Amino acid sequence: MRRLLKRIFPAPHTLRGRWFLRPFGARLADPQLWTLHRRGVTYAFGAGLAICFVPLPVHVILATTIAVIWRLNIPVIVGTTFLLNPFTVVPAYYVAYRLGAALLHVPRQHFHFVASWDWFHNSLAPVWEPFIAGCISCALLAGLIGWLSLEIVWRWQVTNRYRTRHLTPAGASD
Repeated sequence: MRRLLKRIFPAPHTLRGRWFLRPFGARLADPQLWTLHRRGVTYAFGAGLAICFVPLPVHVILATTIAVIWRLNIPVIVGTTFLLNPFTVVPAYYVAYRLGAALLHVPRQHFHFVASWDWFHNSLAPVWEPFIAGCISCALLAGLIGWLSLEIVWRWQVTNRYRTRHLTPAGASD
């Protein structure tokens, strides 16, 4: 898994030059933000999944800020936020709205989105509370499940490699 992630990730020096990462300056030079260790990667994956449900287009900046503050792996947290893309955003936010409506015991409203100020001013009022509640619930749930799943897979893989290495006789060749 580590080799696959190293192959996929861009080099740190290429990301430091990006315009949206310039505000972080020298803090991006911290090796902890780029190293593939279990804690940094699993927490970054969970945090990235949680950030996917923030209903504003600031995922990359928010992910990088959280990675720098908590010293998590930047490529993992930023890459995970791209799981929510133009193809998956509508179903994900619809599920969040339905969950929020169920949690708040609010009847679901049927609405048709129109990108206009009038729609935001008049039609958003009945759906924003269940939507935000659903986004928060989905963020917490997705983050926790993502972190726990990757943590279990990572530990299983390390344990499996350890067993394989120590159970194989030293002089045996395949």
